[in-house]
Amino acid sequence: MTAPVAPGRPPSGPEGGRPRRVRGLSAAAVVAGLSLAAAGATGLVTDHTRTPAHVDIGALPLPEAPGPRRTADADASAARPVRIRIPGIGVDRPLIDLRVQSDGHLAAPEDPGQVGWWSDGPRPGDPGAAIVVGHVDSLTGPAAFYGISALRPGDSISIDRADHTHADFTVRALRQYAKDDFPDNEVYATTGPPELRLITCGGTYDPAEGGYLDNVVAYATLAHPSPPHPSTTPPRAQPRSGN
Repeated sequence: MTAPVAPGRPPSGPEGGRPRRVRGLSAAAVVAGLSLAAAGATGLVTDHTRTPAHVDIGALPLPEAPGPRRTADADASAARPVRIRIPGIGVDRPLIDLRVQSDGHLAAPEDPGQVGWWSDGPRPGDPGAAIVVGHVDSLTGPAAFYGISALRPGDSISIDRADHTHADFTVRALRQYAKDDFPDNEVYATTGPPELRLITCGGTYDPAEGGYLDNVVAYATLAHPSPPHPSTTPPRAQPRSGN
């Protein structure tokens, strides 16, 4: 499990480097039953065997990958994201900055209630895939992204930005990957149409390893590839960079 970064100190690591994967998205379980219950309640695999390298949760196929395209607001970089809202699973939380660590992995939020985004990667609404990550559970129960595996195609995700605009995304697919076979190049896309990836942990909890064996990834595409529209509520104060 990736060691948490001390509050107020930015993570070490190469700026702008594309991460290989996310580690440490599951806080240590208070007992095996708690973490397995969390996985089971969201429909993930909970037996004690390794899952295949790739599982479509609920038989949700990915759409055929479209070719690169420009959107009306692609000429200028989108404003920084400050908040994520997922009405279907009750998520409404501020976003913190996450960066690639010295070992090449993207840091996970220090607090299980936090949600973070890859601040050196594409911004939501810009070409490429914006990456947002959160924990599935914690020592005391469900964490910020506990409900991610309940998402289904057509569900909406909205990202509030610092300039009082927001970008709306539509969930297209949900996939589960063994961490040892995580498709870095597919998930961390830095070119192509504006997309969004939500990442958390799933599958079997391994007490010996101190974490889950798999990652769950929700794939979402920009709902309205047009100029951003004003957010109905002003963004909250942006957290300090690096947790």
